[in-house]
Amino acid sequence: MPSAAPNPVPPHHRIWPSRLPHVLEIPETTVWFNLEVTARRFPHKAAYVFMGRALSFRELHDQAVALAGWLQAQGVKKGDRVILYLQNCPQWAVAFYAIQRADAVVVPVNPMNRADEFGHCITDPEARVAITSADLAGIVQQADEQLPAAQRLRTLLVTRFTDAMPPPDAIHPDEKPIAPIFDWLCSDPPLPAGAVRWADARGAGLQPGPTTAEPDDLCVLPYTSGTTGLPKGCMHTHRTLMPNVIGGGLWGQSTTEAVSLGVVPMFHITGLLFNVLAPVYGGSTTILMPRWDRELAGRLIARHRVSHWTCIPTMIIDLFGSPNYRQFDLSSLRRLAGGGAAMPQAVAERLMKEFGLSFAEGYGLTETAAPSHSNPPERPKLQCLGIPIFGVDSRVVDPDTLQEVPIGDTGEIVIHGPMVFKGYWRHPEATAAAFVEIDGKRFFRTGDLGRMDDEGYFFITDRLKRMINASGYKVWPSEVELLLFKCPQVQEACVVAARDDYRGETVKAYVVLRDAARGHTSAQDIIDWAREHMAAYKVPRMVEFVDSLPKSGSGKVMWRLLQEKEQSRSG
Repeated sequence: MPSAAPNPVPPHHRIWPSRLPHVLEIPETTVWFNLEVTARRFPHKAAYVFMGRALSFRELHDQAVALAGWLQAQGVKKGDRVILYLQNCPQWAVAFYAIQRADAVVVPVNPMNRADEFGHCITDPEARVAITSADLAGIVQQADEQLPAAQRLRTLLVTRFTDAMPPPDAIHPDEKPIAPIFDWLCSDPPLPAGAVRWADARGAGLQPGPTTAEPDDLCVLPYTSGTTGLPKGCMHTHRTLMPNVIGGGLWGQSTTEAVSLGVVPMFHITGLLFNVLAPVYGGSTTILMPRWDRELAGRLIARHRVSHWTCIPTMIIDLFGSPNYRQFDLSSLRRLAGGGAAMPQAVAERLMKEFGLSFAEGYGLTETAAPSHSNPPERPKLQCLGIPIFGVDSRVVDPDTLQEVPIGDTGEIVIHGPMVFKGYWRHPEATAAAFVEIDGKRFFRTGDLGRMDDEGYFFITDRLKRMINASGYKVWPSEVELLLFKCPQVQEACVVAARDDYRGETVKAYVVLRDAARGHTSAQDIIDWAREHMAAYKVPRMVEFVDSLPKSGSGKVMWRLLQEKEQSRSG
């Protein structure tokens, strides 16, 4: 059993914000209880504003209760998994809390997923009910029809974005996104046969039974990919979510009066925390954006006096790319934070010089319910993960011996804390491999290589896991390869990271074509096929044809050789 003499006073405690305790006392309650309380405290306050229409906390609560009654009438029981497959909209939050009120488990699915990816989201959690939007219902149907009858969905509930919007001609210009996004929001494609419309479910007048959820019950099952195989569900209970629900607001100096810009996708663990869970607990208002639109973001910040914005650095870079950015009134912003990718120093300096804003980076994973580390707003460091937050013991260890390394040396970042997940859904071997015991504590192995400075700030230097970070989206090469093998022209494929000035990294595929495809298949043909069969952020932006892939004596593809080749090309 690895051990090391623990430092009685961690270095980061010396620079810890004096306004904050080191450890939080977490309520023994559920996330549904948070909404119940806030709806009573602030019934008429806006929980969400979407295209200019407000949804109050009382309305959020009442709609969730009504939908929970309908879900239970469909046979949803305690612990059942229900898929939530939507872009950002108020219905996402209503459905999330309805599933909680029904004592069931939310399976949030990336709305960029295509049918080939979606089937696993049905079969692995054994979901029988899915909630989606009209534009995505066809993907759900296509994936469902490919499954054996015993594994297929029983019920599909479909909403339209217009269910939560004002009449299109009544939307104020400052609330209106660019034409392609607006046209998509207003569209109403035909629904699959047997699908239930949102209004019919909400209006059915069905009341749910008493809630019986406990803090240690499974609450959310977000899926994350890994170095091998298909995505795995991360088991989070109410107890593992609540530390960051409470801590996120305290750390980020949020109050009931805070107004947040909700543009990080709600299916993502960061969006779930900062757009769905923390605002409901704290009673703050979230201005929702269904998709990123830099002009709309600038207008919404000014119009609604947005004070808090969690984002990824590429959004800031894009905002600066607008010809109108100097006209944006960002004076209301008090807290600008995010993660997923490092903030370039030049961009951070422009933020400070032109708007007087610092960007506080953070670090976390799906397995840690978003942040485990964050930069103190009072003392951030650039291109830095920050310091371990409330109740977190994080160390840098030798990945082979698991012994703690000296300050400044590189090793694997491991995390022990109240927000760490319980394990991977029905993958006991993967769960066992993800944890190590040190000094009697259970630490999660992140697979990220980093170092800690003498003040306790953590910095990432590399990764043990084979992963690509494209604008904050994690792309697992093995998953992209599995999908590419379905392409009729592809014999073999190996996916690596390529340098990208905007995205940081992007996806590149080395492809061996089938004999019948050689001579008349282009790189663009492969890219076009990929766009139809996988989420956009996973699609290879670059394809290079090769006669063969380098392999070891045992026949394994030596992907590191191709990765090193790509790195040497980018300098």
